[in-house]
Amino acid sequence: MARPIWTGTLSFGLLNVPVSLMSAERSVDLHFRMLDSRSNTPVRYERVNAETGEEVPWKDIVKAFEYKKGSYVVLDPEDIRSASPEGREAVEVETFVDAGAIGAEYFEKPYYLVPGKKAEKGYVLLRETLKRTGKIGIARVVIRTREYLSAVMPKGDSLLLMLLRYPQEIIDASEYSIPEGKPADYRVSAKEIDMAQQLIESMSDEWQPDAFRDEFRDRLRKVIEKRMKSKGVVVTPEEETAPENAATNVVDFMSLLQQSLKSKRRTPAKGGGEEEASPPKRKAPRKTGRKTAAKKSTRKRGSG
Repeated sequence: MARPIWTGTLSFGLLNVPVSLMSAERSVDLHFRMLDSRSNTPVRYERVNAETGEEVPWKDIVKAFEYKKGSYVVLDPEDIRSASPEGREAVEVETFVDAGAIGAEYFEKPYYLVPGKKAEKGYVLLRETLKRTGKIGIARVVIRTREYLSAVMPKGDSLLLMLLRYPQEIIDASEYSIPEGKPADYRVSAKEIDMAQQLIESMSDEWQPDAFRDEFRDRLRKVIEKRMKSKGVVVTPEEETAPENAATNVVDFMSLLQQSLKSKRRTPAKGGGEEEASPPKRKAPRKTGRKTAAKKSTRKRGSG
């Protein structure tokens, strides 16, 4: 079983539901390494000075922003840390919107929210209420070092957390040459539209995702397996274990809901993975659309 991305709380109003954030996608890409054909040894990616051609040690590497071609401003580690969001493990729902209000271009990456032990009641309460109202929660969440905008939505028996793109990341269609105006402007007749509609209806079916596969990957996998058998290669998969979720306390959800409706203010989630009620706290409402926190880059040492 996969490990959680993090464990924390899902909070809305005064209710805090301990959850684990689990990936909802699986990478099926086939990854390749570059080898020296003369000895079949891996080729490494070196950190090389562009002028001297010499390898640069990690201790001498700094991060810089290129504000114009060939001109840089160097940032210290403290500069980047000061811009990073607080690493609070919480999905803080700020508002609820109609499920169909968000355009497809905003959706980026899915995760599952899995309830902690004894946290099923709060989880099911939110899930069923979202289904009944047709709403989804808009929340902020910090994953590793970056703060993301996200949507909490019901999917079957689960709650799905979908990372959203910020408006600044969306390219407006007007920047491209898109045909505007009426169909007649492009000599598209009503009869052609009717015929196209009939064609679409004849090809329409229920959405069956299992009917579609990455055929290129399947064919390439067969080629790899055939080559592995001819070379006598054996691959042993590694097993992973997931840590247990922390136990939680039983809470009076009706009381918390009543307090949330009265205060109409969000109280920050408590730490420690427990469902606890917090007294209403006066706090200025957060404006949506604020600038995203700077992303803290991490550089990994190349493998040999």
